[in-house]
Amino acid sequence: MLKSQRAGIGKYAVLLAVYAVVMAAYVWYTSPNKVPAAFAGTAADPSTFFSPEQLRDSANINAVRNWLFFMSGPWEWLIYFILLAGGMARSWRDRLERTGLPVWIRFPVYALLIDGTAFVLYLPLRIAGYKLSRAYGISTQPALGWLRDKLVAFGIGYVTLLAVSGVAFWIIAKGGRWWLKLWLLSIPFTVFMMYVQPVVIDPLYNDFKRLSDPKLEARILELAAKADIPAHRVYEVDMSEKTNAMNAYVNGIGSSLRIVLWDTTLKKLTEQEILLVMAHEMGHYVKHHLEWSAVGAVGSSLVLLLIGGRLFLLVIRKRGERWGIRSPSDMAALPLAMLLLSILSFASLPVSNAVSRHAEAAADHYAMQLIGSAEGSTTMNQKMSVTVLGDVNPPLLVKWFRDDHPSDLERIRDAERFEREHGR
Repeated sequence: MLKSQRAGIGKYAVLLAVYAVVMAAYVWYTSPNKVPAAFAGTAADPSTFFSPEQLRDSANINAVRNWLFFMSGPWEWLIYFILLAGGMARSWRDRLERTGLPVWIRFPVYALLIDGTAFVLYLPLRIAGYKLSRAYGISTQPALGWLRDKLVAFGIGYVTLLAVSGVAFWIIAKGGRWWLKLWLLSIPFTVFMMYVQPVVIDPLYNDFKRLSDPKLEARILELAAKADIPAHRVYEVDMSEKTNAMNAYVNGIGSSLRIVLWDTTLKKLTEQEILLVMAHEMGHYVKHHLEWSAVGAVGSSLVLLLIGGRLFLLVIRKRGERWGIRSPSDMAALPLAMLLLSILSFASLPVSNAVSRHAEAAADHYAMQLIGSAEGSTTMNQKMSVTVLGDVNPPLLVKWFRDDHPSDLERIRDAERFEREHGR
């Protein structure tokens, strides 16, 4: 490794260490579950529904998991930077070329080396998050089961990376407005992934079956009919073997549409609370949030390709020779593409999360309108927060970068407002 390359990696490592200390101070001193004075003693005040021990645990776990979140992006960037500046990306390409194998064999092997190395080096952060969740009783999944899920995710990610990057480099090699061609190809790919997610990918992780409570399913389907949703069954997914958290969702498009309820939600919420949860998910369908999500993904990919494409070419002009990248279509440029994608995705989080929070708030309001009441909404949000030791009122940076749902304080406040305005 050249002296200048070692110096570059060293500088990044120092910056990462300073950033780690600053973020540790931020997440620790912006104590969780502090609410404005106006909400003290109300249903949104965690001291009214958290035990003293739960409040202490919530403070500790949120500080650590928020720190892990803010470290995840820069840690991933360091991995890709080391692969580039440390010469591994160039060395692996050269060694594969010396084998004399055709490119259609060399490239999948190269992509596996890059993706596999990133997976292994990123694994410590994932393990830390898993152990934290286990220590506080949120995760119930055995280590082997957790590792299996991560390996499945890696396999899916690798196949996706191979397909996308293979096509991308082929189009870049052809020249012209390659970014526009890539964007046009991303449109059917995005729709395809939305379609196959619930029927192909999700079953790789969990077992789905028809809702075990037929009376509850009938009531949920009545709500669906009232909302003009073409649903004929409700799916139950066995999540209690993995977590104590609660959730429900509607995903898929067309014939792949699914209404799904976690078994943990069934066990811990009342029927009224479950109906509110399901009405919320139906709100996403009725308000076309799934379709708008696809439009947003397509639009964001255009912005990503415009900005990322220019940065990609700029970095190759400035650093390509030093890092052994011969051209934009050289496989040695793969870590650079992944680095830029990670940076831009992280930078876009405040925007995407703000859009998501708006959609979630709209679905909340729709659920209360569909049922005609906010009864159960407050207790539902309290139970969900206690189960995961959540932060009722997260600090600003956490809200911007991590939270894609309104805070529990906001949701409880909105439910109480609905009851005041529409209660009988």
